[in-house]
Amino acid sequence: MPTQCKFTLYETKSRFYIIGFNKTQDCMRVLKIDRTTPYELNVTEDDVTYNKAEIRDLITMIENGNKASGGLHKVTQCHGIVGFVRFLEGYYIILITKRSAVALIGGHYIYHIDDTVLISIAGPATRVERRPEEARYVQIFNQLDLRNNFYFSYTYDITQTLQHNMSRPPGAPFQVNEMFVWNHYLSTLGFSSLSSEWCLPIIYGFVDQSRISVFGHSIYVTLIARRSRHFAGARFLKRGVNDKGYVANDVETEQIAHDANTTSFDHPRGKYGDKPAFTSFVQHRGSIPLFWSQEGNQYTPRPPIEITLVDPFYSAAAKHFNNMFERYGCPIIVLNLIKSKEKSPRESVLLDEFGRTIQYLNQFLKPEMKIRYIAWDMAKSSKSEKEDVIGILEDFAEEVLSTAGFFHSGPEPYMNALRRAQLLNTKEVNRILRRRQNGVVRTNCIDCLDRTNAAQFVIGKCALGHQLYALGVIAQPSIPFDSDALNMLNAMYHDHGDMIALQYGGSHLVNTMETYRKISHWTSHSRDMIESIRRYYNNSFADNEKQISINLFLGNFVPSDEQPFLWDLTSDYYLHNDPPFVQNPKQR
Repeated sequence: MPTQCKFTLYETKSRFYIIGFNKTQDCMRVLKIDRTTPYELNVTEDDVTYNKAEIRDLITMIENGNKASGGLHKVTQCHGIVGFVRFLEGYYIILITKRSAVALIGGHYIYHIDDTVLISIAGPATRVERRPEEARYVQIFNQLDLRNNFYFSYTYDITQTLQHNMSRPPGAPFQVNEMFVWNHYLSTLGFSSLSSEWCLPIIYGFVDQSRISVFGHSIYVTLIARRSRHFAGARFLKRGVNDKGYVANDVETEQIAHDANTTSFDHPRGKYGDKPAFTSFVQHRGSIPLFWSQEGNQYTPRPPIEITLVDPFYSAAAKHFNNMFERYGCPIIVLNLIKSKEKSPRESVLLDEFGRTIQYLNQFLKPEMKIRYIAWDMAKSSKSEKEDVIGILEDFAEEVLSTAGFFHSGPEPYMNALRRAQLLNTKEVNRILRRRQNGVVRTNCIDCLDRTNAAQFVIGKCALGHQLYALGVIAQPSIPFDSDALNMLNAMYHDHGDMIALQYGGSHLVNTMETYRKISHWTSHSRDMIESIRRYYNNSFADNEKQISINLFLGNFVPSDEQPFLWDLTSDYYLHNDPPFVQNPKQR
């Protein structure tokens, strides 16, 4: 992670120089990029740390040494390096030119990327042929707009959960989760590893933070969604799982609640060596881990669902859940919300197969590690006047919190321990000094959008009640609907769901929480229809361009003269799956 937070790019005829400044601008580093070899990227990280006087002397020395060839010129100021990329001709560097702070956690700012610039590295004396295909690759690359929903932090590892970050010893190096680093390919082209001080991990998803006052306590609630870079793409083009065990629309959502009276993670230390002011709860969404597809076109707004490959050993699903065990521990609780009965079977085609998958995998797991599987037709229940959808989800959420728990960085308030002793009718008061979340709830519907977001909100609602109770600001671990805190959380999850839906489906949420609470106004039906039409249009006409751009940005396809152009490929299957004759490397 970088120690610098402000950068200045200078150029000579033969080199780029990037000078990085720390927050106090008393420690500076220099990065040198050769401009004389357009087809090779030579980046040198200067190990020397300079002060202001030394950096002025260095700039003067470079300027004097290049007077004969045009001197030294300031190109731009920026806030970070996204990475490097090459198409058919020379290399480019991508810089963050504008940013805005969107959240503050433990004294660490999280920023949204507001603007970037793509700069050719080749110097004026270097002859580079500009073919029309090069211009088209640049245009495709820029279609993935870095100004929308990309985030970074200089001092906080946003690729990891709060629990992981607060469990790390102070001063220990960051261990970024490469699964969520969307500039992984772009960074590794120029830097030796993601641990380079110049490398700035960037996530794609959603970050929002709101403040509420609860009985005089200022509480900040932060929502962070991290989208996986593996098997990433558009709705109808990326379904199910690939042979490496990565699923489509894989998003980790973390809900953080902390007391605003405490700003730092580490200082001052609490009575028990920890800070009791930070809590978090993590949940997950992802496509059903089977080999299935739903090929859309402009003539079929609701194309049929097909299982494209039957794997008798469910090896891809096994890899997927193995990765989840490594990330979250156990139990893994699967909430499957797809439809069970349909006039023309679509979603229900996957229901029985997913159930058989879990049943097969569970026979190889220890009792305490068995995957808990709950299949519930949420759409059917929401249409029934007899069933309380929200009540069912709340009961499920309380069960999740009682088994997987949530993270609390320090001891619970003594009053909470006293209340528990009174309920148990015992004089012994046992105070919980620290909580950790072990396990995760994995929610899916067919798209992992509308129903999934509503379910995640209800689970988040129950989690927030426990979080505020652990912080000692409410007397019971629950929050009623239509309270200020719940209205705020509902708005945050609505925005969260909208962004996830736009990224994957091309439109905002079609069904919102009001739909499932059965309080939606009649005007919402016209809104739902408009969003359905917009989603159909994007899926039919815009998804191919989006998928091509994602494949190029993530390095799934690397242009070269020895292979067809990206836009000429009839399928990107082998960009996300290994050919049958290639042995899979160990999954990272």
